[in-house]
This record gives sequence, structure tokens and C-alpha cells, in this order.
Amino acid sequence: MASAPIEGRSKLTAALRGLAQTCPCCGRGRLLHRYLKVVDRCDQCGEAYGHLRADDAPPWMTIFIVGHIVVPMALSAEQSWQPPMWLHMTLWPALALALVLALLPRCKGVILGMLWATDAREAEHAGTGQG
Repeated sequence: MASAPIEGRSKLTAALRGLAQTCPCCGRGRLLHRYLKVVDRCDQCGEAYGHLRADDAPPWMTIFIVGHIVVPMALSAEQSWQPPMWLHMTLWPALALALVLALLPRCKGVILGMLWATDAREAEHAGTGQG
């Protein structure tokens, strides 16, 4: 099946579909296989995704979001209730880990959706003489 024209690709729709871990093109197929592996092609519409590389953007985005959630909560808890240190040392790392595991594939989906919507594949070959 032919890819959607670049001019008709909505960045918001692609990002939201990526957040839901579905195909940015059709919204029905899966974008990720297992936990973080990108599918080569959508099983519903046939759009190719194996060439898209999110690299370090999803972990950066995940750390950014988790940090902005956990740090204010920890500071607020310390200011309000002054819990014992053992509680801080068990609660906040566990919460951060759970949030990272939940958000990382979703952040990767958002980045892949944006890469697809902006047709970023051409930037992969810039300066190599291949594109």
C-alpha cells in the first residue's frame, strides 16, 4: 500500500497514535513489537517503519517527564510530612522506575510518530551520498 502524502500527515495525529503505540498512518496496527522494538511494517496498512531511528530522544523525554513528576512530589512530601529517610529511599526510586517503564515505549511511539509525520528518513542519509 502506498504511503500517505507528506503534506497530508498530521503531526498531532501521528504523535497521539504513537503515544497509543499504534501505527501513525492508519491508527490500527502496532508500532512496537515486544517492549521497544519497532516493527518493520504495519500489519494493517503496510507502512514501513523499520528505517526510522528514534535514538536517544525517547529516553531523554522519559527522564524529563519522570523528573518533573517525581522531584516535586518528593520535595512536597518532605516539606509537608517529613517522612523517614528509609521511606524516601524506597518510595521515590520505585515510583521513578514504574513511571520510566510505563512511559518509555509511549515516548518512543511519540518520537516515531513525529519522525514519520515529518518524513525524517531523508535526514538519515544527509551527507553520506546515499540520499
